[in-house]
Amino acid sequence: MSLIPPQKKQSNLVTTHDDESVLLVVDAADKGVRLDRFVADALPDISRSAVQRLIDQGHILRNDAPTRAAEPLRAGDRISVIVPEPVDTALVPEQIPLNTVYVDDDIIVVDKPAGMVVHPAPGHPRGTLVNALLWHYPGMVIGGGIRPGIVHRIDRDTSGLLVIARNDAALANLQQQQLAHTMHKSYMALVMGGMREESGVIDAPIARHPRDRLRMAVVSGGRSARTHWQVLERIGQLTLLRVTLETGRTHQIRVHCQHIQHPIVGDPVYGAQFGSIKLDRQFLHAYQLGFTHPRTHQPLAFESPLPADLVRVLEYHRRTQA
Repeated sequence: MSLIPPQKKQSNLVTTHDDESVLLVVDAADKGVRLDRFVADALPDISRSAVQRLIDQGHILRNDAPTRAAEPLRAGDRISVIVPEPVDTALVPEQIPLNTVYVDDDIIVVDKPAGMVVHPAPGHPRGTLVNALLWHYPGMVIGGGIRPGIVHRIDRDTSGLLVIARNDAALANLQQQQLAHTMHKSYMALVMGGMREESGVIDAPIARHPRDRLRMAVVSGGRSARTHWQVLERIGQLTLLRVTLETGRTHQIRVHCQHIQHPIVGDPVYGAQFGSIKLDRQFLHAYQLGFTHPRTHQPLAFESPLPADLVRVLEYHRRTQA
């Protein structure tokens, strides 16, 4: 199966399009697969039930024509998928606890717990960081849409620091810092194996996995991605790293760590479990965040301690190596 921009079909081309519309081309390996299953596998952010609703609403077409969820596919079929953004009524304030690290008239810095999605999306209409922000800071619908003030995201099961803009000027300024790579973001990651060097850079392009649509991968011709790492501690056959992003691709740290054969402990997609203590999520925490204040232009830096579940894992393995 290929994922290509409309009107630019190329055999075996794997690339992303925009957030609202993609075109999927069925490969021979997917011949006979149900349409709803095919789309749900290709677009993991959309549940199968949501796919079925999109088909019923005419937002998913097969060869430019309406179709059925159970329709078996043929090689070469072109599947057009339009995912309408949830309407603003999905932005319901919810009384969800929020760990606010810093707040003023322009920005909010929060420490997101593992398990929380950043903004509403198909399959996650409620219980997100945005829903919590709207409760604690009413009226912060910045520029419309379902991502008010969101400057950057971290995965649902990654914990740590995020900055949110409270007005359009702050949002534009912080997004520009993102694009210019002047916003500093560092993570702690516990990885499998002993790193030989003390530090290094992983420079490897990332795109959707060519066979497993649920994952990203290092792919020739993908989007450029650079990750800097430094050893903080060696614990037996594990290594605690400080990881700093130069770019911000989807699952970048997780993919790059797997690529160099040091996957993140507890990662259900790219990593592995280790020892008798099992993690319910990857050992990845966004612990440092730095940027220039969008109004005062003063440098700001924040640091978040490791959450208790990750501390327990470190302490356990330190004891076993003592």
